[in-house]
Formats: sequence, structure tokens, C-alpha cells
Amino acid sequence: MSALAAENLAVGHGAARVASGIDLALEPGSVTCLLGPNGVGKTTLFRTLLGLLPPQAGRVLLGGEDIARLSRAAIARRLAYVPQAHAGAFAHTVLDLAVMGRTATLGAFASPGRADLAAARDALAEMGIAHLAERDATRLSGGQLQLALIARALAQKAGVIVMDEPTASLDLGNRIRVLDVVRRLADGGLAVLVSTHEPEQAFAVADRAAVIEAGGRFEAGPVTPLLTAERLSRLYSVEVVVEATPSGRRVVGRPARPR
Repeated sequence: MSALAAENLAVGHGAARVASGIDLALEPGSVTCLLGPNGVGKTTLFRTLLGLLPPQAGRVLLGGEDIARLSRAAIARRLAYVPQAHAGAFAHTVLDLAVMGRTATLGAFASPGRADLAAARDALAEMGIAHLAERDATRLSGGQLQLALIARALAQKAGVIVMDEPTASLDLGNRIRVLDVVRRLADGGLAVLVSTHEPEQAFAVADRAAVIEAGGRFEAGPVTPLLTAERLSRLYSVEVVVEATPSGRRVVGRPARPR
């Protein structure tokens, strides 16, 4: 059974449809990268998979159950979301931020207990930022904040994590750190869905890829057969080539200019 699945899904806002024919299965222990140009519906698809928007057609299954029939608390116990890092409006410590991931397991007026604090501290340690627990989260670097947001999701103890462009605006070192975390989470048994504008990230860490093209056409499959130079050129309206380096890493770039 897939951890999270979309079956013949169509997504949009109101009567406006942005993508349809979406069949997607996220398996435990795997990373799936979602690619597509701006404005094709990646965020709308994410919001539908998270149960925040109703499907226009088809259904979303979370652990085999229709997500439309689950409460928000039940969804949060199984499905975690990592937004793009941004400075918060209120000052919380990094530990407080991680503890927020335990909200779904608490009663309406309950305070975090010893087990919740332990789960939050374990998540910070997993991300390598336990030493930042008492730091004001608004004073973190972009990379540190992204790791803190992933720790918050880990503290939920959910089996599925959905990440919205987790490396956006990060420098090279922090991009590498976050991608290493993404792969490590999957290797630990989680199902991970990541949106990205960088095909090379999919080649580096993903087991499968999915694309939404202009006009809402959706396709998913193994990374290398799906993300061909032809498809990427069409996807982003610019001619590119995909080449393998001597180490076997696949890179995307512009064709060489004739001399």
C-alpha cells in the first residue's frame, strides 16, 4: 500500500482546472521530485494532496484511506508539510518551533509533555541543529531555518513528508545539507515528496520524478527515463542537454556553442 497516492486526480480553484489525470504513488523509503515551470499548478497539487483543497475529480489516499474523510488532526499525524523557509512574525526558540510539530498529538488545551519535548529534541538532533535549541528562530540563517522546519515536521512522527522547494534561496553548502537530509529521511523509511526547479536535484536524490507541463499535463516515472533533455527543454522553454560526468552524476546545461 502506498503511503500517499493520487488516483486520476484533477486539481484547481473553483471551476478553474489547472491539472488533471494525475496518478501518483509515494512509497515508504523513497523520494519523489516534482518539477514544472511557475504557474502550472505545483502548489495547487500540493494543497490538494495535503487535504487543504478538495479534488475536482479523483481522490487522494493517505495510507489507503480517502483523505476527504479524515480529520485535520488525523491527517497531521500521518502527513507533514515543510514550507519554504521564511522569517516568522513572532520570536520562538528553535525548540518551540520543533515542539509545534507535536500539536496534532495533543488535546485542545493540553501543553507539551516530556515525551513531546523529547521528540522535538530528537528531531533537532537528527537535523544536526540540537545546539540551536534555545536560539531565536527569527535569527537563524536560511539554511538553519529550513533544517528547523524539517525538524518540526519530523517531530510529528508522520510517515509522509511533503516539502515545497526546500532549497530555494539557499547557498550551495546549505542546499547540499538539505538534500542530504532529504535522502537520509527516505533511507530511514519515510515517503518524501519534494518540489524543485532543479532537475539535477532529482538526479541526485530522487527515486522517481513527476512533472506538470504547461496546460496541466502530468506524468510520473523513474527519474532518468522521465527527465530527458527533450522533456526538460519543453518543460522550461529553453534548449538544454543532459550529460553524465565521469563520476556518473547527471548534469543539465545549455548545448555547446559552435566555435
